[in-house]
Amino acid sequence: MLYFLFRSLLPVVMATGRLGVGEILEALNAALGPGDPVWFKETHARHLRVRDFLAPRRALQARFRDGQVPEHVFRAVACLQGPGVAPVLRCEPTPSGLSLQLQRTAVFERVLGAVTSYATPAKPASSGPRMLLHCPALHCSPGALRLSQLRAVLVADHLARALCAHGVCVRLVPPVWDPHMQTFLEKLRVDWPTALERTSTETLRSRVLTELTPVHDGETLPPGVLGRLCLKELMEELGRGTGYDPNVDNCLVTEDLLSVLAELQEAVRHWREGSYSGLADTPDAVADSCMVVHVVSCEEEFQQQKLDLLWWKVDDQAPLSQKHLVCGPVKIAGALSTLMTAPEYYKLRHAQMCKASALKHGGDLIQDPIWTEIFGVLSAATIKFEMLSTAAQSQLLLTDSSISTKGTKSGTFVMYNCARLATLFESYKHSMEQGLYPTFPPVNSLDFSLLHDEGEWLLLFNSVLPFLDLLSQTAVLASRASGFHITARTEMVCKFLVQLSMDFSSYYNRVHILGEPRPHLFGQMFARLQLLRAVREVLHTGLALLGLPPLSHM
Repeated sequence: MLYFLFRSLLPVVMATGRLGVGEILEALNAALGPGDPVWFKETHARHLRVRDFLAPRRALQARFRDGQVPEHVFRAVACLQGPGVAPVLRCEPTPSGLSLQLQRTAVFERVLGAVTSYATPAKPASSGPRMLLHCPALHCSPGALRLSQLRAVLVADHLARALCAHGVCVRLVPPVWDPHMQTFLEKLRVDWPTALERTSTETLRSRVLTELTPVHDGETLPPGVLGRLCLKELMEELGRGTGYDPNVDNCLVTEDLLSVLAELQEAVRHWREGSYSGLADTPDAVADSCMVVHVVSCEEEFQQQKLDLLWWKVDDQAPLSQKHLVCGPVKIAGALSTLMTAPEYYKLRHAQMCKASALKHGGDLIQDPIWTEIFGVLSAATIKFEMLSTAAQSQLLLTDSSISTKGTKSGTFVMYNCARLATLFESYKHSMEQGLYPTFPPVNSLDFSLLHDEGEWLLLFNSVLPFLDLLSQTAVLASRASGFHITARTEMVCKFLVQLSMDFSSYYNRVHILGEPRPHLFGQMFARLQLLRAVREVLHTGLALLGLPPLSHM
């Protein structure tokens, strides 16, 4: 497993003093003594009414005779302490197992008194690992971009944001030189480097020509092919056969292939020339410390395997570590054609968004410049949540159904609740300016014991408190048992934001946040507003990792 990214994140909790779900679970399991972890965090509202963590009875029976927890262990759990660990209110045996509830007011005070430290990843003290993210789908024109390739582009963009947020030095390849592709990526809120022209291949061509397998008498190469290279011998020589397709043998070297390889070389050379502050001066240091991750659609993987081997064949300074993050196929249900291109898909979703909004709000909104921008954001959000809510390695099934403004699983729903939060705080500001409410008091003067609605604890315990732990998991790349394939949890942020929006929507529809302007009600109102400030900051951070700006109204 590649845990080098995750390990660098562990000291953050101790450095900031913030509470952490991982730290609480670690302390709980340590209190039980040696053995496999048994505690887990509750997430369902029904269970959170009575407990926050549970050690199941069956697991306790396996650990202790008859499931009876020794008294000294019971006391250790009940008096839990340590960095990042929340104080315990009660710990008691139940028919389900050992049930534990935290001192919730104390947790509210710790978390809501330092909202930024729970909503924004801490900047590492030193530069992190170097990673080259290569997305070969961006070598084509937008009109030729298939939906499976679009998925790879969105995965690469999201992964780059998550890695950068945790201190990884990321370089994206290839730079986009086609202005039409640049425009299309801007519509999707994809942040990718651009270039005025392609990288020169002259030096690389000279090296490759010396390596080409001689052409047999009478053999004619296809048009545009410079020659052929045998790769199977290289695999055996380097011991890199594990995971490669057995049919990867002869590679037909073309100008396009050399152009791709030249861009990769140029990106590595950028680090070698000292643009990365933590980089050693020797070429070998670059090769050893730089990981290359090729984010490819399943249709592109075979060709990418050839490119890997070609790079090692013709470049003595090629990075030693090349990994493949292969995105599963995109299947289409309903009347959509399987040959639909990425721009056609965007056009369909944009038209559906405009129609759904016009039906809800009325009028010809498409002519309003403000709504034009909103439609663009909502269309990008719809597509990103569709493409990224399923694990990248799994098959993705799309439908041609019209967009609903009421569905709870979509990017539209998330953006709608983002706008609701903005409207809430704007309403408070407007009422305050009119003298209906006082100015917001210092956070350390708020009485968080007034937060006793179950929806309030649900938002804090399931969304705000574990948010940064979730982001750290998104930034981890894990190797499979053998070979060069890796996996990434790029679906986690989308799923988290959908669940957060559902919990917030349920709470917002049920609880009147801005109550009547009576002094005896202000304490609870300000405590609730501070909680929703934290929810808003978490939501904005999550959307930023998807390249989506928060909406102020909708």
